[in-house]
Order: sequence, then structure tokens, then C-alpha cells
Amino acid sequence: MVLSHAASDSDVSVHSTFASRYVRTSLPRFKMPENSIPKEAAYQIINDELMLDGNPRLNLASFVTTWMEPECDKLIMASINKNYVDMDEYPVTTELQNRCVNMIAHLFNAPLGETETAVGVGTVGSSEAIMLAGLAFKRKWQNKRKAEGKPFDKPNIVTGANVQVCWEKFARYFEVELKEVKLSEGYYVMDPEQAVEMVDENTICVAAILGSTLNGEFEDVKLLNDLLVLKNKETGWDTPIHVDAASGGFIAPFLYPELEWDFRLPLVKSINVSGHKYGLVYAGIGWVVWRNKEDLPEELIFHINYLGADQPTFTLNFSKGSSQVIAQYYQLIRLGHEGYRNVMENCRENMIVLREGLEKTGRFNIVSKDEGVPLVAFSLKDSSSHTEFEISDMLRRYGWIVPAYTMPPNAQHITVLRVVIREDFSRTLAERLVIDIEKVIRELDELPSRVIHKISLGEEKSDANGDNLMVTVKKTDMEKQREIINGWKKFVSDRKKTNGIC
Repeated sequence: MVLSHAASDSDVSVHSTFASRYVRTSLPRFKMPENSIPKEAAYQIINDELMLDGNPRLNLASFVTTWMEPECDKLIMASINKNYVDMDEYPVTTELQNRCVNMIAHLFNAPLGETETAVGVGTVGSSEAIMLAGLAFKRKWQNKRKAEGKPFDKPNIVTGANVQVCWEKFARYFEVELKEVKLSEGYYVMDPEQAVEMVDENTICVAAILGSTLNGEFEDVKLLNDLLVLKNKETGWDTPIHVDAASGGFIAPFLYPELEWDFRLPLVKSINVSGHKYGLVYAGIGWVVWRNKEDLPEELIFHINYLGADQPTFTLNFSKGSSQVIAQYYQLIRLGHEGYRNVMENCRENMIVLREGLEKTGRFNIVSKDEGVPLVAFSLKDSSSHTEFEISDMLRRYGWIVPAYTMPPNAQHITVLRVVIREDFSRTLAERLVIDIEKVIRELDELPSRVIHKISLGEEKSDANGDNLMVTVKKTDMEKQREIINGWKKFVSDRKKTNGIC
């Protein structure tokens, strides 16, 4: 679905220098062409446009995996034409998915017997996984309320304001009230005590985040569980917990094995995790597992037979590729506990290198925590002259994609930059990024402020101590733009004076 303006009226065709060897006329940009073109021309036209995309390896905004071993790339290409939903036609692929579900359930300490199989499913990502988990909570709560003869039309879910947008989508799409625990400066995750206070008889679950998108911090699921156990005992409710471990699910078991956040806690009924984040698979795979069969209502599972055999299905979509499931199985058996532990420890070490490098500049406050997802979230100590958004924008000149964003309510006055440390982000890149950030800071220091300027009012406007007053005056947008342009002109002119001709 395209929501943005596509193009101007004067730019409705695609032109290609190389393709002109095969095609002399331009192609319409937003309508299917009437005639075919040679495959070489189609390839070249698309390849030329894609060159303007950013470099995925330097996209430090994303948690999503951007590198896999060549052997896994071969498996992906060999299975790219397999439709995962055709279980009868591709039984081995289905078996590999079931193995992944069981491996992940055991990793999360699901209470399974020796011969018992795990309950879970592969999805296209954690967003779909969360939708499925939320639907299971909602249906189970509704069934209980119906049996008790109580109203079941006003379900709610309690989360922190730091949740990913997929939780807001679930609430809006499936008509569930989202009750958010607001954040505060210095505390950017859900407060378990406040969350439990917001729970009522209509709460279908409390969602805890293992690895906040904002600063990578793990929420205290153990404390939330203990407080909720007490409240359930006092009220007679049985409010459960879902853990959104999209980012942290493949980190905590290897870096913090003693941390209790998973099915070791009795109220945790389901967990989602993104295989395409620290599960180390390319984009397009997520997982959701349930504690046991009773936590997934049977009426949500559909059975179909028009693909050749009876097949149970519990997904929001139907067809999808098999390649990411196969890639996930490759990583699980290729790396094992040892390999995942080594990757995560290396990510954490590179995070420390970057964090220490930023601290040495003396210009930033570190917002992220040592324990959590390996990322560095940081903000300017002094943003009176220039902002984090300017740093983000100027870093693109060096190829880096580093996002700047404001925190959710009630900490929206805080702006941060965030660098996600993935497997392919080396120590050398971490050191290079610090150098480039220092360059950007020096360049910004030479530019006029975008935000305010000061005017000395002279001696006749002195204060009680006889000092000249400095008055902060907001500039108009036109004044800001003009000053920025002049500042850049001066900056470029000075660089030309100092640079020799080569």
C-alpha cells in the first residue's frame, strides 16, 4: 500500500542509458508498458535504480540480519520457489519448521515432557506472531467470561509506552483497548508496579518487552510475574503474561542464561521472537510458541484438505516462502549454543567499543543499558545549538544510516540516536563510526545554530548586577534556512581555501 506521493507530473517515465541499447523509448513509471523488453534491459533498469538504495551493512537503524554464510544463501535460493503452506507436497520443509519450533520452545524452557511436542508456528515476523498470540489471549478471555455469564465486549491489554507499533496495530485491528504505562526521563521501559496497578478484570494479558526498540533494555519480567501472581491471588483473576522477545529472545539465553524471563515463570503463557533479528536469518521469519496446548484455543486453528491432506493452520496469511524457515534451521544446527553464544558475545564487545568511543568525545549521554540488546542509544549533552536529527542527517554523507527519534510519552522531550550492533558490525566499523561522528560534530560546531540566536541589548538594558543581558529569540523558518545556507557556503568556501588541488 503506497501512502506517499508518487512523482511529479513531469517525471512519469523511467530512462536508462544502458538499456537504450535494447529499448529506445522510455518506460511508463506507474503503468504497465504495452510491449515487452529484453531481459537484459529489464535487469539493467532495475539494477541502476537499486544502486541508489543505502548499503544494508551500514544501516544501523535496523535489527534485521543483513549477512548470512554463502552456504545458507545457496539453500535459500534452492528453496525460493517452494510454498511453505503446501505441507503435503513439501513434507520435509514442514518437518524442519516443527524442529525449529521445538528447538526454540526448549531454548525458552517450555515445560515439555520427553515425548511431548511444542506448540508454536513460524510467521513472517514478530508482528504476525504478536497478532496470533493476542488473538489467543482474547479468545481464551472471552470464553472464560462467557462461561461466567459476564460481559466480554471490552478487552484490554497492558503494555509500556515503549512497545513496537505492532501492538498498537493489534489493539486497533482487533478492537482491544491498549492501556500504556507512560515512561519518564531516565526510565524508558514499563514499570511493573504501575503495569499491575492498571490490570483489571478485562485485561487479557500484560505484555512485557525483552529488548526495548528504544534503548535495548530488558523489562523486569520476573518482578512483573511475582506482582501479578499476588494480584491474581487477591482478586481471583488469572491475568497472564506475554513476552515480546522479538529482539532479545535469541540474546538472553546465551548472554544471560540465569535471567528468568521465559516459561520458567508460571504466568508466561506465550513468547514471540524474530528469527530475522538475532536469530540471524534474513528478513521474513518470526516465531511464536505457547506454554502448552491449553493456551492456544482449538477454535482458532483451521483444518484444510484441498492441498492434498488434512493440514492444521493458524496464521494470518496463507502462502509464504519456505526459504526463511530452512535458513533458520540451518543457523540453529550450524551454530548451536556455542556459535550463538560467540556471536552474541562478539556483538556485546563491539557495543562496548562504540559506547566507550562515544563517551570519550565528552559530547553524549548514553541512554542504553549494559544488559540488554547489543545497541548504543545516546543523546547530546547540549542540544541548544544543534540536534540529534542534524547528526543523523550528516552521517548519511559518510554512508551511515543512524536514526534519531523522540521517546514516547511522557519522555517525548528526549531525543536519541541509536546504533544497533549486528553480527556483521565489526570492531573496525565501530571505531570508524566514532571517527565519523567526531567529524560531524566538528563540522556542526563551525555552522551557525539552527535553533536560536542571541542578541546583546547593550548597557542600557543591563540587569541588577550591571551585566549585559542575552535574549534568546526564536527565528522564523526563512531566517533559519537563510542562515543555514550562508553557513554552508562559508564552510565550503573555507574548505576550498585550505584544500590543495589534486
